[in-house]
Amino acid sequence: MARSAILNVMVQAAMKAGRSLGRDFGEVQNLQVSMKGPGDYVSQADRKAEEIIHGELARARPGYAFLMEERGVVEGEDAQHRWIVDPLDGTTNFLHGIPIFSISIALERQGQIVAAVIYNPAMDELYTAERGGGAFLNDRRLRVAARSKLTDAVIGTGVPHLGRGHHGNYLIELRHVMGEVSGIRRMGSAALDLAYVAAGRLDGFWESWLAPWDMAAGILLVREAGGFVSDREGGQGMLENGTIVAGNEAIHRTLLKTVNKPLPVR
Repeated sequence: MARSAILNVMVQAAMKAGRSLGRDFGEVQNLQVSMKGPGDYVSQADRKAEEIIHGELARARPGYAFLMEERGVVEGEDAQHRWIVDPLDGTTNFLHGIPIFSISIALERQGQIVAAVIYNPAMDELYTAERGGGAFLNDRRLRVAARSKLTDAVIGTGVPHLGRGHHGNYLIELRHVMGEVSGIRRMGSAALDLAYVAAGRLDGFWESWLAPWDMAAGILLVREAGGFVSDREGGQGMLENGTIVAGNEAIHRTLLKTVNKPLPVR
């Protein structure tokens, strides 16, 4: 596949950070870990990967702004462009030696995501997309799965952990979805969950309490693979309100209705 210059920059940054994460993943027991919040860990590997990505992207496009998990907002002279970066999505998996984690980089232009890279260095899987150019896994074109019924579908989700989300409400949502689908999977990396929807490995995905860097690249991947993405209200406020529902047209529509079933009256 032919990549644009900007996507090549993003791929190079992700691959370089991936090599660093890969080395640290092999030494996971020796990592120094600090607490960032309840149940939410940040490691030296995380910070090192973000430093690599920031350096590569800033060198290639020095005026662009950043929104990064560790650094937060970094203003740029170019108000039209912003990098949205998660250097290690799936930190808990990483620290437990589970090879399901990823680097996620999205480019936002005038409020729209126009390029995306998600890379899992443990499996050497590189997902890329550009607006209007399709979605790819290691240069293979992706399409969302064709299943149209929830009863045939495997759906991904994110489970709120200690100190995060409303556990009671989530359990009710989960009960609603469990009764309608073939299976539910919780991978531990929202970026990879969305990439898996784009690749047809998952038929759909929903989660709440996400940050923009968890979703930005995955949103474009799903859309460029022919899928549908919205917030849980059916709108386009995913990056603002932290909720997301994704799938092909039929699965997205029915999954949206299912997760929004009224909560029982107490």
